[in-house]
Amino acid sequence: MSQPVSHPVKVFLVDDHALFRAGVKAELAGLDDDRIEVAGEAGSVGEAVVRITSNPPDVVLLDVHMPDGGGRAVLEQVHQALPDVVFLALSVSDAAEDVIAVIRAGARGYVTKTISGRELADAVVRVAAGDAVFSPRLAGFVLDAFSDRNAPAVVADPELDMLSPREREVLKLLARGYAYKEIAGQLFISIKTVETHVSSVLRKTQKSNRYELSRWATDRRLV
Repeated sequence: MSQPVSHPVKVFLVDDHALFRAGVKAELAGLDDDRIEVAGEAGSVGEAVVRITSNPPDVVLLDVHMPDGGGRAVLEQVHQALPDVVFLALSVSDAAEDVIAVIRAGARGYVTKTISGRELADAVVRVAAGDAVFSPRLAGFVLDAFSDRNAPAVVADPELDMLSPREREVLKLLARGYAYKEIAGQLFISIKTVETHVSSVLRKTQKSNRYELSRWATDRRLV
């Protein structure tokens, strides 16, 4: 059962893109919401672990995919030592395997980066009060995964495992019909970097164009 929070919720941001962290801070500050205080930030797993453990916040907003291990790595190093710190995943990914993995590791909720500033503030306050919070279509993944405790968390896919976390993110957006410029904006990377990731995915999957990639991604339920 949730309990009302009587003090500003101290929030710590973990994301490897400085521009995205700045955007979240500006969005939350622009709400003029006295329920929330951004208390710190980090751009890597190692930095996040050090800063969170040295000055524990109430809620950690956690990116799922980062070059050095991502949100699950932070959870695995911090959650057991600091069980009172609540983790809320904030990711561009809405893949079932990502949602299930971080919830199993100890996150209290999972929302996607399409969330509005007001919705994000409400989600932070709710998880701090004890609620579990998910973007609407993601809750079903968690219910399905935990309805059978003996079921495997994620089915392995060797072909999919060839792709890096960032390549998967690019592929998902590409398969949904986003243009390179739109993908770059969503992921806070350059168009040239998007092109590089797409070329790498084409090579690894042995596909010849984005339409074949889209079918490949759909077959694996990435879209």
